[in-house]
Amino acid sequence: LVSRMLPRMLKDTAMLIRARKAVLANGDWLTAAEVAQLAGLSTRNPSAQPNKWKRQGQIFTIYHGGVNYFPGYGLDCATGFRPVKALARVIDTFAEYKDGWGMAYWFASVNGFLDGQRPQDVLAHDPARVLAAAKDEIEEMDYAW
Repeated sequence: LVSRMLPRMLKDTAMLIRARKAVLANGDWLTAAEVAQLAGLSTRNPSAQPNKWKRQGQIFTIYHGGVNYFPGYGLDCATGFRPVKALARVIDTFAEYKDGWGMAYWFASVNGFLDGQRPQDVLAHDPARVLAAAKDEIEEMDYAW
């Protein structure tokens, strides 16, 4: 049984590694210190505020190579690089379904609900459509079960 499962497990692992590399290459991922610098936050403890935003569900992170990375597309330059308001609602929508990596994959993937655009490219100028796309995704996931 194990010998039959091993090729499938290796294939799945290789796909996961490729997906993670694609997410890291296609997104603008920032450390907490970089977020703090952009947002003009305290330099004494630069990770405090970004991590507070994460705990409050205003932004998410992916963990890679021992570091948490924040999505640059989740920050609104018009508000001093604070989290995009609608992002919290998207995170809440996915809370029971996706971890940080799952959300990163979703934001980086072209989406039929968004006319083939990636949610990360639409979030800043049409957050309501991104939220609607997230809700559509959950409905499809629930339906599949």
